Amino acid sequence: MGTQLEWNERYNIGVEIIDREHKKLFSILNKLLDFGHQEEKSHWVCQEAVKYFKEHAIQHFADEEDYMASIHYEGLKTHRHIHKNFRERTLPALEKELERTDYSEESIRHFLSVCAGWLIGHTLIEDHAIVSGEQIKHWENLLPDEEQAVMGQTVASLLHSMFQVDPRLLSDCYGGEKFGDGIYYRLIAVSKEKKRWEFFLIFEEKFIAGAIGGVMNIKSKAVRTMLMHAAGYVARQFVERIKRCFPSLQQFQIKEEQLLSYEQFQMVYEKQSPQFSMLFDTGKGYFAYCMTSFDQIESADGEGMITENAMEEVRRYLEQDGENQTTEAPKKKLLIVDDSEFILHTMQELFGNDYEVTTARSGMSAIRDMTLDRPDLILLDYEMPVCNGKQVLEMIRSDREFNDTSVIFLTNKVDKESVKKALALRPEGYLSKSLPPEAIKNEVNHFFEQKKRQ
Repeated sequence: MGTQLEWNERYNIGVEIIDREHKKLFSILNKLLDFGHQEEKSHWVCQEAVKYFKEHAIQHFADEEDYMASIHYEGLKTHRHIHKNFRERTLPALEKELERTDYSEESIRHFLSVCAGWLIGHTLIEDHAIVSGEQIKHWENLLPDEEQAVMGQTVASLLHSMFQVDPRLLSDCYGGEKFGDGIYYRLIAVSKEKKRWEFFLIFEEKFIAGAIGGVMNIKSKAVRTMLMHAAGYVARQFVERIKRCFPSLQQFQIKEEQLLSYEQFQMVYEKQSPQFSMLFDTGKGYFAYCMTSFDQIESADGEGMITENAMEEVRRYLEQDGENQTTEAPKKKLLIVDDSEFILHTMQELFGNDYEVTTARSGMSAIRDMTLDRPDLILLDYEMPVCNGKQVLEMIRSDREFNDTSVIFLTNKVDKESVKKALALRPEGYLSKSLPPEAIKNEVNHFFEQKKRQ
C-alpha cells in the first residue's frame, strides 16, 4: 500500500450523497495511515480516528440504503447484507485486533489494508451497479444468517483443532479477492441423484507454511511444490470433516480435486452464487472457505490433483539438509487485459512459465486488480467494449499512485492514425495481435531487459 490513498474520479458513481461520503472515508483512512507511521503516535488519537471512520461508514451505509430504496433498486437486499457483514463482522474483528495489540503499527496497517481494499472493491463493483442497473447475482443464494453462523462456527472449530490457531471471521461475503500469495483448491462432490457441491478452500501460503513446521523459504520451487501438495491433502481432510458435521452432506462423495491458479479460480468463482463464502484471519495468515451447490453435473476445468501421502512428503523434505532449497528470484508481475477468453488463455500459456500472470476481462476488473496487487507491466487490449484501452490508460495516468505503471497496448488496429492516438497516452509499446506469439513474448522480454539495464 502506498503512503496515501489517492481518490480517483473512477470511484464516483454520480450520486452526490454517496460520492461525498466515499471521499470522506478515504480521507479518514489517510489520517490513520499518517498516525500509523508516527513513532510517537497517540493511541487516543488512533482510537478516535477508528471510531470516526466506523461512525461515518455506518452513516454512509444508511444513506446509501435510503437512496437505493428511493429509486426502488432491486439489489437493495443484497447491498444491505454486504453492509451488515462489514459493519457487524469485519469492523469489530479489526477493532479487537487493534485493542489486543495496543494499536501496534502492524495492526493499524492490517486495519487499513482490509478497510481500504473492501472500500475500493465495493465502490467499483457493487456501488457502481446502483446507477448501472446491473444486478449483483453473485450473492443471491447465500443462506440465512442462522445457517451462516453454524457453518462459521464449524469452520473456525476445525481450523483450531487442525492447526492450533484462533481464527476470526472477517467476512461472510468473501468475493474472491486476492490476498497475498495463495493456494487455491476446488473439490467437487457428487450425490447419487447427480447433484453437486463445490468446495473452494484458499490458503495463504504463509498459513500453510507455518502449519507444517515454519517453512521460511517459501519462494523455493521445491518448497512451494510441497506446500501445494500439503494444501491439497489438508483441503480434502477439511471437507471430509465438514461433511461429517452436516448429515445433508454425507451422501456426497468427492469425485474430483483441482489445484487452480488465481486466474482460474477468479474465472470460475465469479460465475458462482455461493451459499457460504467466508474469509478468516487465523493469526498466521488468511483462509477462505466457500461452498456452492448445483442441481446437475457440469464440466469443470482445472488441474486434477490427488496426493494421499502429501504430508509425509513434506515432513521428509523438511528433514533434509536443505541443499535443494535455493531461493528463486521473484517473477515479474504481468497483468493481461482483454475481453477475449481465447486471447487470455493464449497469453497465459505464453507467459505463465516465466512471469506471474494475472488476467482481467474488462477495464474495471483491471483497475481493481491493480489496486489489490500492482503489476510490473500491463498488456492492454486497445479495443474493448464499455471501457476501452484508451480510457483504462487515461485512468491509470490520472492516478498518482499508479501513473508510472508500464503499459503495452495489444491491438488489431495498426493504421497510422490509431497508432498516433495510442502513443499520445505514453504507453511503453504498441504490439499487433497478428504478430507470432513468440514475437510478442520477445518484445516483453526485451522490455524487462531494458528496465533492468536502466
